[in-house]
Amino acid sequence: MSTFDLVVIGAGPGGYVAAIRASQLGMSVALVEERGALGGTCLNVGCVPSKALLHSSHLFHQVAHQAADHGIVVEPPRVEVPAMIARKQRVVDEVVAGLGLLMKKNKVQIYAGHGSLESAHRVRVDGADGSEHLTGRYVLLATGSDAVELPFMPFDGRHIVSSTEALCFDGVPEHLVVVGAGAVGLELGSVWLRLGAKVTVIEMLPLIAPFADTMASRILQKSLKKQGMDIVLGAKVSGAELADGGVVLSYTDKKGKPQQIACDRVLVAVGRKPHTAKLGLEQVGIDLDERGRIAIDDGFATNVPGVYAIGDVVRGPMLAHKAEDEAVALMERLAGLPGHIDYDTIPSVVYTEPELASVGITEEQAKERGIEVSVGRFYFAANARAKAMGMDEGLVKLIADARTDRLLGAHIVGPQASELIHECAVTMAMEGCAEDIALTCHAHPTLSEAVKEAALAVHKRAIHGG
Repeated sequence: MSTFDLVVIGAGPGGYVAAIRASQLGMSVALVEERGALGGTCLNVGCVPSKALLHSSHLFHQVAHQAADHGIVVEPPRVEVPAMIARKQRVVDEVVAGLGLLMKKNKVQIYAGHGSLESAHRVRVDGADGSEHLTGRYVLLATGSDAVELPFMPFDGRHIVSSTEALCFDGVPEHLVVVGAGAVGLELGSVWLRLGAKVTVIEMLPLIAPFADTMASRILQKSLKKQGMDIVLGAKVSGAELADGGVVLSYTDKKGKPQQIACDRVLVAVGRKPHTAKLGLEQVGIDLDERGRIAIDDGFATNVPGVYAIGDVVRGPMLAHKAEDEAVALMERLAGLPGHIDYDTIPSVVYTEPELASVGITEEQAKERGIEVSVGRFYFAANARAKAMGMDEGLVKLIADARTDRLLGAHIVGPQASELIHECAVTMAMEGCAEDIALTCHAHPTLSEAVKEAALAVHKRAIHGG
């Protein structure tokens, strides 16, 4: 039996970051992973491969539909899906290999196999060569999440699939139906839409990207529809049957009328659930909350002393960067340092084109909470850099407290929104104001000037519009 200061079960963004930070703080660390590769869902079948495919499909769309506007004449391009998928896998392999080097550098001991709790400080690892036992002064559960499967429409791995299979299609679907208009559904729908598929998105709620500001959501929806994506809102899927090598999907529309749609593949992207099966939680007596997540206190501790949990298995948004920050905060607290995480400044992103990025509260949430706000808007149509790029859809929308001017929220739809959002997140983390951004000189011409102009617009002082 091997003994460590920390035993981590799960090598995704939460687990591997915890292992690295713990090692930096002088702890001996064991990292248990059953996948066969480090990085969890994010690096292997989630964030990283999806962004690789999004970039490839974006390049194809630019060459096919926008190059001529720049005076670049290209023969009609064709898509070689196997080559595109192979590039995606190379990106994944390189990132995962880099993570392995980080583990060696930080002297983290890797155990390949399924980890489960035998007691508060004892972990069993079942691997290819049998079982072994680890003990830890602390045990961290960071096993991530799984795609939600609809009980009346189970995954078959080919026709009705999760995001994992949708990253590896062997060809462009003729017609892809996506169930769910959250980040995963919109992103993977965009990939195959750009490559030539007909894409229909079916969403039960009245808006796509329902977590986002209503105005931002509607702008993104309008843009995706213009690109050719069919979006059906207020619809409830009820089942699917295989027929003629494809799928017939049944749903009721927003008026309650039954409808059917034929396609060759269905991507179910209705959310994710905590991956807690066979962890030994019941045996040790660890409590779950009403949604099946591991219950924790504000210090990430479970009800069993010495056992902690972070990431997708606990409350909060299921985001890789949230898990990473929780990992660092927890390890620093265990080392006696003031580990910190601010849940109000965690950004979220939909990597479509245009991108949608948000941080903080929406205008609707401010009204619900009785907060009087001032709102500044600036459209990329008035931004010189966006015009030069030919990517001038969308806007920056800032929400500031009307009394104090403190920045409470930011919502961006447009080019590189995933990068632009962090100026707002930093301002919010420092309890800054819209005026702080407005008074900061921004280089010209840049997309970030749209953020400054939106900050000026909070006080009706935008120079180029607003």
